Amino acid sequence: MTAAPAGAALSPSATDDTAFWKEVAAQYDPTLAVIHLENGNWGMMARPVLQAYESNLERVNRDTSYYTRRGMVKDWMAARDALAATLQVPADEVAFTRNATEALKALILGYNALTPGDAVLYADLDYDSMQACMDSLKSRRGVSVVKIALPQPATRQSLIDAYAAAMEANPRLKLILLTHLSHRTGLVLPVREIAAMARARGIATIVDAAHSWCQLDMTLADLDCDYVGINCHKWLGAPLGVGAIHIRRSALSAIDRDPANPATDRDTINARIHTGTVDFAAPLTVPAALAFQEKIGSKRRANRLAALRDRWVAQARAIPGIEVLTPDDPVLHGGITAFRVAGKTSSVDNVAIAKTLLDRFGIFTVHRDGPAAGSCVRVTPALFNTMADMDALAAALGRLPV
Repeated sequence: MTAAPAGAALSPSATDDTAFWKEVAAQYDPTLAVIHLENGNWGMMARPVLQAYESNLERVNRDTSYYTRRGMVKDWMAARDALAATLQVPADEVAFTRNATEALKALILGYNALTPGDAVLYADLDYDSMQACMDSLKSRRGVSVVKIALPQPATRQSLIDAYAAAMEANPRLKLILLTHLSHRTGLVLPVREIAAMARARGIATIVDAAHSWCQLDMTLADLDCDYVGINCHKWLGAPLGVGAIHIRRSALSAIDRDPANPATDRDTINARIHTGTVDFAAPLTVPAALAFQEKIGSKRRANRLAALRDRWVAQARAIPGIEVLTPDDPVLHGGITAFRVAGKTSSVDNVAIAKTLLDRFGIFTVHRDGPAAGSCVRVTPALFNTMADMDALAAALGRLPV
């Protein structure tokens, strides 16, 4: 891969799609030791974003408290405002966190509209830490905790029906956790429809959008939900250690203040989060990441990630013994997709598959555990990947022992 000059501009109006994506890929510097297909942990910063981060880091390191106590708040708020504008929500409904986990933890544990005997609900594909937070509400709030298994194979209607059935079966249900795009299999929930159904019953929803924002063509306005946690260091490609929490102004009172914040502080979304000292340079770099992604375009980025996914999946579905666990319906997937070898559903089996792909074929994926899907291998392409990378993966799957 030929590197473009540092900070080279993209040409979003380019009519040659292949040339455009080569131009995008040239803005990244991935390792050449492997074909890197596990980009869901965090996303690589493009070169212009990395340069902005290094500049911000240098300033914070050089000026220390002189900057953070005198001029940084204005820059921090400008970064927050830029993020809120892209999310299409009011700026005072967004605050930076270190990651989506921190945001969702504040929302789940801080939700105060529960009384003993109420019920809360989550699904088997939700993120492990968020499942644990929901489970903790049993002792913290005196509620019953309901866990459902999502249908497999899933359809849009079967997912809606699964949540509708759970609401009907649990008349005291007051809170639901919804994962917009599962980190395990890449399954996308029809969050807007499920949340509207819940709202009609007086049930609140907390949405985990850690993987959906900037992987799908969507904004928070599209979800129409009161409480959302996102990551900026995944599909946006901002520095590690940046996420955000969204709380609608009208729903703010249902989330407790963080106990580390004085009761005398202003009653804002920031009072719901207390992170202490953080890597200040990371949130300050969010505008550079937003600017880079804006040159690509949300729809164009989402279509590319889906196309990379479809390229290997179309071939994999024809390989005997390979089970693709994510539906082909385009509204139910983005770029992430998981597979397993028929009959090999244990963690040990799929660790071995991921290891074979790496050691024998030089393709880096990651093993995931998932109760609904069984243990599986997750493939997570990035914007620097090529269709040739996807073809190499499909060829490797065809040579796995099944």
